[in-house]
Amino acid sequence: MTSERRRARPNTQSPGLLFKTADFKQTEGPALSAPAKLKTVSADAAFSDPSRTSAVRGATLELLDVAYQYSGRRGQKAGLGPLNLKVGAGEFLTVVGPSGSGKSTLLSVLAGFLKPQAGEVRLAGHKVQGPHPALTLVQQEHALFPWLTVAGNVAFGLRSQKVPRDEQRRRVAEALEQVGLGDYGDRRVHELSGGQKQRVSLARALATRPGLLLLDEPFSALDARTRTEISEQLLGIWRRQQVTVVFVTHNLEEALELGQRVVALRGGEVVLDAQTAELSAGALREVLDEA
Repeated sequence: MTSERRRARPNTQSPGLLFKTADFKQTEGPALSAPAKLKTVSADAAFSDPSRTSAVRGATLELLDVAYQYSGRRGQKAGLGPLNLKVGAGEFLTVVGPSGSGKSTLLSVLAGFLKPQAGEVRLAGHKVQGPHPALTLVQQEHALFPWLTVAGNVAFGLRSQKVPRDEQRRRVAEALEQVGLGDYGDRRVHELSGGQKQRVSLARALATRPGLLLLDEPFSALDARTRTEISEQLLGIWRRQQVTVVFVTHNLEEALELGQRVVALRGGEVVLDAQTAELSAGALREVLDEA
């Protein structure tokens, strides 16, 4: 993957929001409607009316003195922060760090699953107070329903949002096409390879048209060839949809290939925040080893 392809950025003139949480439960607001034509709306409009978030593009994300600590038998355990971080609208940010550095905690806080014990998370200028239709999280485990077809799994969140059936079918077909599974809608989960299952999981998130896409080591269990293929697809989707991405990985090469910017965590704190064009995997590894 060339550096030129890696650095290509989408047009990020219109700030916006995102969509759904991992289990696609509607947490607030009216059921989503299906606009006849996709139009970009302001972040303020989307937050005041969650039914409009499907029309919103990538949003600016801010963490302001965010902290979350786990309690244990011997007192507080390492968690996250206090952390200050800003991700620009339409930016692709990768997050690296050793096990226990706070990467997954960070994503859980961003997704609204964990409430910060201090500070706040703001999306497009609005405080995140819990799961919101604007937030989508894709995890390492695909969490597909074996009793549903591929199309049924991709449509699951849309049904929860009561999107009209014609619109559901259109979005499902579009999302499966984006991940290279356009002809797989009628297949069952047990008929899929590991890479195909992860593609379906990504398609399920894309069907909700997120403005902020959170990914927690989604390709870590895949072989190198499949990981490269899906990474290429993700980059293409990011460019076309202008979505803001926060991508957590242990793989330093993957972090530099995919991201425009990389943040390294250790002990819940940021030890590096730099443009990926300025780094090599070796230099990034040295920072983590020295921190």
